[in-house]
Amino acid sequence: MKKTYLGFYILTLIVSIFVIVFLATGLWRQFFSPEEVEGEIRTRIITPREAEAFSATGQYDQKAWEEHLNTKIPFYEGELVAAVLNKESEEGLAEEQFAVYRNTSDALSPMHITFLSYDENIRAYRRMWDEPIAATRAETISLFSQDLIGDRNDCIIITGVNNLNEHTMTVFRRVPGLRPNEPYMKIAELQAAGSITIQETSRSLAYQQGIVTGQSFNIASYSHDPASNNMLDQIETIYSFNVLSQQYEQVRVTRIPGSQIEQRRVRELLSGVPGVFENFINDLWYYVSPQGTIDTRQYLYFDPIGREIIFYGDEAQQVFHWQSSTTTRLGLYIRSQNSPISTLLRFIDIELESLDSIRVRVIEDVRLKITVSATWDGTYRRAGTASARQPSSQIAQAADAVFDSSWGRLIFSSTGDYTITSGGNIRSGRYVFYEVNGIDLLEMRPGDGNGSESRMLYRIENLTTTMILTRVRLGTSGIQDMSEPPITLTPVE
Repeated sequence: MKKTYLGFYILTLIVSIFVIVFLATGLWRQFFSPEEVEGEIRTRIITPREAEAFSATGQYDQKAWEEHLNTKIPFYEGELVAAVLNKESEEGLAEEQFAVYRNTSDALSPMHITFLSYDENIRAYRRMWDEPIAATRAETISLFSQDLIGDRNDCIIITGVNNLNEHTMTVFRRVPGLRPNEPYMKIAELQAAGSITIQETSRSLAYQQGIVTGQSFNIASYSHDPASNNMLDQIETIYSFNVLSQQYEQVRVTRIPGSQIEQRRVRELLSGVPGVFENFINDLWYYVSPQGTIDTRQYLYFDPIGREIIFYGDEAQQVFHWQSSTTTRLGLYIRSQNSPISTLLRFIDIELESLDSIRVRVIEDVRLKITVSATWDGTYRRAGTASARQPSSQIAQAADAVFDSSWGRLIFSSTGDYTITSGGNIRSGRYVFYEVNGIDLLEMRPGDGNGSESRMLYRIENLTTTMILTRVRLGTSGIQDMSEPPITLTPVE
């Protein structure tokens, strides 16, 4: 009997040692599929929250990122996902996915694109391949697909900005016959100081009906002309797809003269100092047609303080939240988000054309099936609302004044700050008095506000001893009354 118990104890000890060795050495991995293993060692998806680009945006933008990005499988710890594109597979059996990500442990390392596809052998999604791309700034990434070659085989296109503040474009194309785990090959990778655009051309009805192939699209890049002293002179470089090499190759270079304006001011605007170019575009800008005529039915309004961008066209107004902006060699690259539709993004590439005009290129979030009737690309001329701002007749910004009102005790300081004290509660923010078309206006922005509700604009009526504030809105049709009760400000002696 004792021998039986002794044998049982020895057997239990041997089994225990075997289990410990089995787990410690990782031999258990051989009995599970790769995706089951990854599910154990990977953490949740990390959404873009880079400190430099997103520290000021708060929880509002974090929620927007999380709503916008969903990957088929979790990513590794330290991998920050910047963009996701879902696409139907060539066989139509399962959805494929492309994701652009970076390793947060090395901020200067190149970003990568990975291809996630369904593997029938393991009955799960897995990474098929990873490739580096030219862009390095996560907040500037735009990922979309388009038939560039004309064979109805969509290319994967990634645009963005690198650490040198240059625009970048990387293009991958699906090529039959490659290794099964690497079905896409890189056919273009460009960097330029100015914008990089796809020159689309009309394709025949036979192409639309799937009968014949279409003409391939060219890619154009713009950079400063190094042979010119004028910083606005540019060089246009055209790239065409070469069927033999299966690559985009340079075919033409053209010099484009820029506006002859004072170069010291140009250097200031294009210095790359944060906020300089943002302040320059703080205005209302009307669209200029190719014939040189101004179209007041289409305009852009940039409000860097309120972090808003207003698009007005086809009698429709769209308000976008200004999420982040990145300086480029020739201007500014803005990432914006539609206020009511959080998944609708627009990337706005702005270049300096003159002191009164800018060139704009808008990249829509083409993953959404939304028809956009207005074309925003083109030249815009300053409307002059911001440049026309002059101190109002009674109070300038650099003045101290105290008033009593229905809000409470209102104090304007010479630093441009205001405070409102009422019943022990104190509210504060920034203010500015200015004049538009002979009408005195007061703009107030609460220090704890965000979005459109934080921008409060009032028309001022100066009486003998008091001021009357009426809430208004400033638009293309002028100053519009918002039908709110007026506020009376009485000076405190």
